[in-house]
Amino acid sequence: MNNVRTVSDTKRTFYALHTRPINTIYRRVVEELMVEMHLLSVNVDFSYNPVYALGVVTTFDRFMEGYKPERDKESIFNAICQAVEQEPQRYRNEAERLKSVAQSLPVSDLVAWLSQTQHLQQDGELQAQLQAIANNPNFKYSRLFAIGLFSLLEVSDPELVKDEKQRTEALKAIAEGLHLSYEKLSKDLDLYRSNLDKIAQALIVMADMLSADRKKREQRQQQSNTPVAPPAANE
Repeated sequence: MNNVRTVSDTKRTFYALHTRPINTIYRRVVEELMVEMHLLSVNVDFSYNPVYALGVVTTFDRFMEGYKPERDKESIFNAICQAVEQEPQRYRNEAERLKSVAQSLPVSDLVAWLSQTQHLQQDGELQAQLQAIANNPNFKYSRLFAIGLFSLLEVSDPELVKDEKQRTEALKAIAEGLHLSYEKLSKDLDLYRSNLDKIAQALIVMADMLSADRKKREQRQQQSNTPVAPPAANE
């Protein structure tokens, strides 16, 4: 009997856990992330790792910036993780742990660690996990893993990721060290950065529309509150 959960099962669980409506502009982001996580979770070659967790957390946080009401974001994130039978706090904790490591290292040391040319002294467990990825010929690469790698570079040196030459050199070294396809890595990250720009532009347009709508309402309110002068009495 086939007991593999379907995308429909995952979506049904999500909407049972998070019952409040999701703003239209963000619904696609939420569902795409959830479906991507679901498809990975049922893939026989996929295994959870901290870099993937950082990619999930970063993707959610970056694409959900500006979400209203703010208090719903935690509920949405928790429901996504639980819908794919994962523990949301584990993802948050792993992401913070990795970011702390990245912040504590010069970016050259971080790249050397990620590309497996230098061992990480601060965290033996992370070192072992990264070595396992590099040595696994069946490692299931994903866009979310790529975003996790990119996030580490961004945390360590925000200026490096803005410089195309330095960014390319770092990503090529990491791809080679972890035995990943640089072409896939680069393509996924280009799309990620492009989508971030698009959603930022969409949020600006939405903010402008809300501001214009608010001004119109205020003008109507002022007009309705303006007293009408009584007609002049006949002399």
